Amino acid sequence: MNDKFFSLPKEKQQAIINAGYRVFSQNSYKNSPMSEIADAAGISKSLLFHYFHNKKEFYLFLWDNCAKTTIELLTKYGCYDQKGFFESMERGMRAKMEIIRLYPDMSKFTIKAFYETDGDISAAIQKSYHHYFNLKADKARMSMNPEQFIPGLDIPMMYREMYWASEGYLWEMAQRRDLDFDKMEKDFTKLMDFWKSVYLRKE
Repeated sequence: MNDKFFSLPKEKQQAIINAGYRVFSQNSYKNSPMSEIADAAGISKSLLFHYFHNKKEFYLFLWDNCAKTTIELLTKYGCYDQKGFFESMERGMRAKMEIIRLYPDMSKFTIKAFYETDGDISAAIQKSYHHYFNLKADKARMSMNPEQFIPGLDIPMMYREMYWASEGYLWEMAQRRDLDFDKMEKDFTKLMDFWKSVYLRKE
């Protein structure tokens, strides 16, 4: 990757990244032309290849940006600093909504990339996914005091269930053209209240 990409203004970087997410989320890797991405970003195809040597490099950069942006914003919102697990989850959901504001097509790209079958990139995607997922899970479990939960609870399984449900909800919301962030926050509050009633130890 050409370091000149990072010398661009943040707004231009974001426009190129969002163009990549949009095009790659609508088509398979093979059927996503770099020329279409360049048009969506408002730059020439040659300039896009000046920043990224080839499509594979750009695609994996976008994937890596998903993980890094997610962890960066989860850290910014303090979800790893809380002693209460559900407080961490609530802060995490606020961080995820901020990601949707910045990168509307990121979640769609993430799902598309995870199930991509092109042999040229699928192995790299799967390896990276497991690395970042385990990293996030380990950080989340650091704030889990087993005494706060009902006896005998499979905590890693609980975390995975909540993660999958939250990601599924965000995926569903991301399909809508006009996002209602107030509704999303209310929905997550209800979901958190439900999980608390199921998993927290009764005093």
